[in-house]
Amino acid sequence: MTSLESAARRLSDALDGMRFAAPVSHVYNPLTYAWAPNALYLQRYGQGRKRVVFVGMNPGPFGMVQTGVPFGEIAAVRDWMGIEAEVLRPPEENPKRPIEGFACPRSEVSGRRLWGLFAERFGTAEAFFAGHFVANYCPLAFFDGGRNLTPDKLPAAEQGPLLAACDAHLREVAAILQPEWVIGVGAWAEQRARLALEGLPVRFGRVLHPSPASPVANRGWSAAATRQLHEQGVWAD
Repeated sequence: MTSLESAARRLSDALDGMRFAAPVSHVYNPLTYAWAPNALYLQRYGQGRKRVVFVGMNPGPFGMVQTGVPFGEIAAVRDWMGIEAEVLRPPEENPKRPIEGFACPRSEVSGRRLWGLFAERFGTAEAFFAGHFVANYCPLAFFDGGRNLTPDKLPAAEQGPLLAACDAHLREVAAILQPEWVIGVGAWAEQRARLALEGLPVRFGRVLHPSPASPVANRGWSAAATRQLHEQGVWAD
């Protein structure tokens, strides 16, 4: 088991004992039921030092929730990364957000945009991951029925233990990958990364979140993110 796999297991075990009150109706932990593809992702693409680590917020319902891979839009994971593995059922399945694994017919727009940019710029997954990696700050997905709830919307009493565990895991990831840059995908992820990694010799940045809920992202996310990465000095022409 690789270092990142061991770290992911520890985080998963720490989070599995946590309980969340209404309006949260269901909690999914892809590090348990979608461990097989997640482990392949970490084994294949999480080896060695990475110059840039992108950090997302938490799993999307048609991305990592289905594939176990951060921003795991199915076509990107299966066809670009070459990862496809068995996805089990969570203990309590949300009838409004069933787990269909790689058979899920829906597309995770955020993941399609993120991985699409990397594929366009670097060509192959191997070329991208030679110096880059993508992680999620929190591996849990929260639902209020069919509605996605993000971790920042949880009550402070529930956020406290969750954020402490996720902070500790991100520090482990940084210690393993030793990045020069940590880039938050969205403002909240950047804020959490800055707090978790305070004092470490790492530079921080941010890209606009590629969510379809963002009007700015819908006006050309790829070009906007590329411009941000150039302006911050993360990517050169």
